[in-house]
Amino acid sequence: MKKASIAGVQNVEVSIKLPSEKTPAEQLEIMEAYTKAHKDSEGLSKEVREINCLKVIYPTLFRSIEATDLVAGRLDFLPIGFGCVTSLGGVGHYCVFDKLAKFKNELASEEEKARVDAMYDYWENHDVKALYCADALQENIISRFIDGTAPLMATARLSGMMLDYPKLLDNGIEGLKELVLEKQKELGSTEFLQASIDALNIYQTVCDHLRELVNEAKTEATTEKRIKQLEMMENDLKVITYQKPQTFHQALQMVWLYALLAGCINYGRLDDYLGPYLKHDLENGVITEEDAYEYLKSLWTLIENRRTTVNGRIIVGGYGRKNPEAADIFAKIAIKVTKDCKYVEPQFTLRFNKDTPEEIMDLAYDCIGAGATYPTLYNDEVNVPAVMHGMRVDRKTAEQYVPFGCGEFVIQGQSVGTPNTLLNLLKLLTITLNEGVDPMDGIKKSGPVHIKKIENFESFDDLYANYKDLLDYYFDLSADAQYYSYELMNREVSFMFASILMDDCLSRGKAILDGGIRYLGGTNETYGNINSSDALYAIKKLVFDEKKYSLKELVEAAKHNFSGYETIREELWEQGKYGNDIAEVDELANDFYEFVAKGIRERGIAKGMQYYLIVISNNQTNTEWGRETSASLDGRYAGQFMNPANNPQGGAAQSGPTAVLNSLATFDAKYHGGSVQNIKFTPNMFNKNRTKINYLFNTYFKKGGCHLMVTIVDHGILEDAQKHPEKYPNLIVRVSGFSAIFVNLDKDVQDELLSRTLYDE
Repeated sequence: MKKASIAGVQNVEVSIKLPSEKTPAEQLEIMEAYTKAHKDSEGLSKEVREINCLKVIYPTLFRSIEATDLVAGRLDFLPIGFGCVTSLGGVGHYCVFDKLAKFKNELASEEEKARVDAMYDYWENHDVKALYCADALQENIISRFIDGTAPLMATARLSGMMLDYPKLLDNGIEGLKELVLEKQKELGSTEFLQASIDALNIYQTVCDHLRELVNEAKTEATTEKRIKQLEMMENDLKVITYQKPQTFHQALQMVWLYALLAGCINYGRLDDYLGPYLKHDLENGVITEEDAYEYLKSLWTLIENRRTTVNGRIIVGGYGRKNPEAADIFAKIAIKVTKDCKYVEPQFTLRFNKDTPEEIMDLAYDCIGAGATYPTLYNDEVNVPAVMHGMRVDRKTAEQYVPFGCGEFVIQGQSVGTPNTLLNLLKLLTITLNEGVDPMDGIKKSGPVHIKKIENFESFDDLYANYKDLLDYYFDLSADAQYYSYELMNREVSFMFASILMDDCLSRGKAILDGGIRYLGGTNETYGNINSSDALYAIKKLVFDEKKYSLKELVEAAKHNFSGYETIREELWEQGKYGNDIAEVDELANDFYEFVAKGIRERGIAKGMQYYLIVISNNQTNTEWGRETSASLDGRYAGQFMNPANNPQGGAAQSGPTAVLNSLATFDAKYHGGSVQNIKFTPNMFNKNRTKINYLFNTYFKKGGCHLMVTIVDHGILEDAQKHPEKYPNLIVRVSGFSAIFVNLDKDVQDELLSRTLYDE
């Protein structure tokens, strides 16, 4: 069997993980038990194997109740286990090899280290991501995530699962079992349906275990208030074990616990789901607004403590809510919690439209102005019709879109849209300009595509066409890699907990990737898009329009990283840049964007997916991939960060915030599945000129702006934090689709953030 080495970093981790509550010896025993369960289940169905393995880690991995917890449920995550995404551990039955190797160093005896080695050897042939990489990767063409040496990265994961929590709340665990039993009568007792019952039994076992942990916490409680809180938690866990929730706290507890067991790290439209429980309890004197605030603050803290960095999405507002009045009550309290906590997670998100109350928008801007970096703003007037086209769904369905991770969209409870492919558009342009060879390492990466010698390009259109030929080849590879990730994952696992709450798995009696999901979609993260269009524009102007340089001269300068060619580099940099509201520049950027977006989408549909859309985001991969990308003809140096998401390259926007937003609004949202737009203001500009800010934002959104993420920071703060990190342990910044503690970021990621224009007037 072919092996693929996937040792090394597998995901973006800028949040420092909490250490396991278990001792190294206990962790070793748990991982060995999991490995044994997996091995002993060989020959059994994937559903039975999954349940057998889940029984090893649930409830064993649950941590004790902490002194401030008002909601029960904290989990440890070990280097071996089960999950959906690499942010927690891995996909399906996983082994995070570099973390297992580090864990080995914590052990004292050679006998224990040998036991780790045995597990390492076993999982090299059974880790789901390793199996995928062994089949899907192609040397120098497709590399694993995160390895930026190839133009295309591919991975296996089930990111962005946003479950149908109303189905859980409306039925309760026993009600869900009844739905399964009814389906068994109709379809027969399939492995999937029987495993669904087994998974729901695990949920109930976990509830019992958590009640024991709550009782343990009671023995350490020192105040009457804390004892009452713990008694409430114990009672509500007992209720949701067998009954539907009746109160806001019970509903909150039920959703949180299910998300933990499903390995889902995004939580969806909680205002719509939990708002009615909140409204009922407030109106009937069950709780006060202060109680609700404290419950949500506890949930926010639990989400922050999971440390998933780019996830933890909670969405409020927007079209399609069943309970808008109750939802807005939730939203107002949630905004206050977000403002006060100033956590990296949850990624608190506001969908808004023409009917959004002015009070909600004012509260949102106050929260942003306080430096929370949240909420992120999504314009439903643009995004709902865009989702209708991009995902090929009706209006009612599109109204249930939710962003996750770094800005990708899915339909809550109905679709898969995991970004399992990532494409470096700028690296592909440098390869086109070097006869198919990547100048970063001298390796040919153009596959079967014939790339002309640079002296043979007769016109700009000729060059552009050859570049598109290479892109077409990589679009095909991307669609194949995305689709195969589903086939491979489905071969190995069923994602039982997630499947139960995704349409139409129970009604079809099939797991998510086994034909159960209503809409099987996907997303392709694209990087260096603005660098590429800026470089193309510079080539067009200097070589083909003005004939000031030959293309060979420019390429030669880039090969030397502009050393000795400083004048050429300056001229490349001084050409018109995206982000300055220059029509000709933005038109070329838009033409390039639509070619990429439409090409990816068409191939996904042809492959059999409901949708396959580009997402213009970055999870600091713009910096990590930039390290592996040679100097480019927009004037960017070799190894330097690429432009962040849909924003200009750092330092390129020189014409003010209105010009930047005008450029950002030019891309038609119906061709992408999420696009990140970042902007920075000083507190003085944002908070003391709110009328101007409102006008600026409103104009941008009316012109077609789909989204905005805002950072508020003073001049010099980031520079000082880079020099004196000990003074700024809690300074939060927007990286792209996510926020992070600035001092936890790599220096070149910090440099990229510093390069972005800060507006103060």
